[in-house]
This record gives sequence, structure tokens and C-alpha cells, in this order.
Amino acid sequence: MVDEALSAGAVARRLGVAVTTLRTWHQRYGLGPSEHIPGHHRRYTPTDLARLEIMRRLTAEGVSPAEAARWARQSPDPTPNGTVAPARIHPTGRDGGGSIPVGRAGPAARGLARAAMRLDAAAISETIAHALAAGGVVATWEGLLRPVLAGIGERHAATAGLIEVEHLISRCVSEALAAASRANVPTGPARILLSCADEEQHTLPLEALAAALAEAGVSYRMLGARVPVAALVEAVNRTGPAAVVLWSHTRATADPTQLGALLAAPRRPLLVLAAGPGWRADTLPAGVVRPVDLAEAVSLSAAVRDSLDQSRRD
Repeated sequence: MVDEALSAGAVARRLGVAVTTLRTWHQRYGLGPSEHIPGHHRRYTPTDLARLEIMRRLTAEGVSPAEAARWARQSPDPTPNGTVAPARIHPTGRDGGGSIPVGRAGPAARGLARAAMRLDAAAISETIAHALAAGGVVATWEGLLRPVLAGIGERHAATAGLIEVEHLISRCVSEALAAASRANVPTGPARILLSCADEEQHTLPLEALAAALAEAGVSYRMLGARVPVAALVEAVNRTGPAAVVLWSHTRATADPTQLGALLAAPRRPLLVLAAGPGWRADTLPAGVVRPVDLAEAVSLSAAVRDSLDQSRRD
């Protein structure tokens, strides 16, 4: 609790902002120090600090400074004695309730993060659908979905919270990607086989790849989560894909022997892609390619499909 007025430097350290930011908020929005002692610099009271914390939290969540200042001026946190309680400051400089960090992602990602925190499924779905229609699957994944999902994972790792947020947005993302796949059903045989590694349950990036392949006109088969290596090899032998994408989100599921089994399959695919952050480049068997992002995975899959189709026509 704060029981005395503070200097601008002390407030800046508590909030994790620059002193120049405090001056800007003071000059533009009237959120300045209110305690004045003749002959001394103005000081920030507990009421001032509480309002500045609201300002900092809302702007961090993507609210415009002018709108955040309006809420800060109108939303004091009264205590029983009629004063305003100071904001609870997290040691990292983030608020305890918290927002979802999205790094340098744009306003759409910040808006999606806010909708996720509100558990607003309709707003989440509308935001994703608009992004898919405007920019396509790869741009939506890289610029909107991945930053927000990563931010939720970061907050969960730090606080063990946001499980309900993760579940809701994951369902909305999965539904949106499935709809995008259905809207772009490719023709021709499925040349690409998509699978999670054994015991791997994180499927959203693989679903994004499926939707991106469909958008690019590349047919695929999706096996989904937790595919044992024996079942994966059996699927390869039965379908003869040109490429197999094996997704691993964590080191715990990234067993290189699974990749080796694909390379040794009787109907060995032309290309084996080890996708996801679980794989370590220095452990991959010779002949396995690790795409750097979703766009490269789509490009490689399309190229090997085209190569196989051309060789069969020849």
C-alpha cells in the first residue's frame, strides 16, 4: 500500500513507464500529480497513482490513450474511508489481473487479446473471420493468431492462469481454420500427410497449415493429435504421400526416431518436414527438413506435390 505522496521518478518505477510518459499523460490528459506544497515539486498521491495504473493497464491492452485517460479519470477505486486505494502493482510492472502480451503485433491482435480476456467468443470469431477474409491464412496466423496464442501461453507459464481463455480461443481458432479449409477444398489426390508426433496434443499450428494448404490448392490428409509412430508409418505405406509433416510443440514429444521411421518406411515420402519448436535442428536425421515458418511449410509442400505430379505425367 502507498501511504505517502511520491515523486515522478518513484511513480515511473512503480508503473514501469518512463518519466517522459508521465509528463505526456499529465500535459495531454490531465493525469498529473495533485499534491502541491509551495516551494516544492508536485507529488503524486495514492489517488493519482491508482488512476495512472488504470491508464497504464488500458493502454497496454491497446486502448487509445485518450479513451484510457477518460476511464482513468472516471474510475477511482474507493476504499471504506473514502480515499482511493492504490493500484496493485505486479513486481514485473504488469498488472495483477493482467493483459495478454502480443509483442509488436498490431491493433487487431490487441483487440483479439482483449476479446479473449473477456471470453467474448462472438468477437473472437468475428475478428478471426475478418482477418482470414482480408489477408488469408498465413498472414492471419503469423500476424494475429500466433502472437495472441503465444501471449496466452506466456501468461499461463507465469501465473498458471488463463486456462479458460486458452480453451475458448483455441476452440474459436479451430472452428475458423476448419471453415477456411472447407471453403477451399482442393481437387486431386491428397499428396501431403499431416500428423502430430506421438503424444503431441497441440494441433492448432497443424490446423493452420491444413487451412493454408487448402487455400493454396494443395490436397492433404490430417491425422491429428497423438499419432503413434507405428500408425503413422502404416498411414504412409497405405497412402504413399509425397510429403509428411510431423508437428511437435515441445521437446518432450520431439523424438527423432519417429522421423527415422518415416525415412525407413517402404513407401518413403519424397520429403519429411519436422515442424514446430519441439524439434532441435542438431538432432534431425539427414534428409529431414525443418521449415522456419508456416509460409515455408506451405511452399515446400506445394513444391514436392508439384514435383511428384510432374514426374507421374512424364
